Amino acid sequence: MHAKDILIDGYNRVQEEVHAAVDGLDPDVLNTRPSPDANSITWLVWHLTRVQDDHLADAFELDQVWLTQDWEKRFGLDLPRQDTGYGHSAAKVAKVRVPDGDLLTGYYDAVHEQSLTALRALTAADLERIVDERWDPPVTLGVRLVSVLADDLEHVGQAAYLRGLLQSADA
Repeated sequence: MHAKDILIDGYNRVQEEVHAAVDGLDPDVLNTRPSPDANSITWLVWHLTRVQDDHLADAFELDQVWLTQDWEKRFGLDLPRQDTGYGHSAAKVAKVRVPDGDLLTGYYDAVHEQSLTALRALTAADLERIVDERWDPPVTLGVRLVSVLADDLEHVGQAAYLRGLLQSADA
């Protein structure tokens, strides 16, 4: 198995878990924050998708799906266009709400498709390319792809946990 196949498998798992965390939930559950300082399922999935969209678009020199496929307009959030959720205050987290889960999974699926197209074209040499010189050592494409994958899995795990927590509270 080649490194790109492992990455593709990992990103496919994120997509599966995004759908498992979101599908079948009504907007009240998706947008619920268990405490004023906590994230909602909506925010967690939106944020992990924005990070994947932003970071992979930058690393592969692509346009962000958020901006080019009108997802920013569809969500209609009162946030800056390039916002990914990084460092959000509780007030900003509260702004990230959706009318239904299809908006979240639709955006994730569009980002996932662009990600897979880029990953399928990877060569072993591409993984060594420096994509961010602000760090010491500089970040390679391979490291960036694993970093985004790890962040996505962490946040989708949080969304799955929150789904279970909220559903058990309703039972």
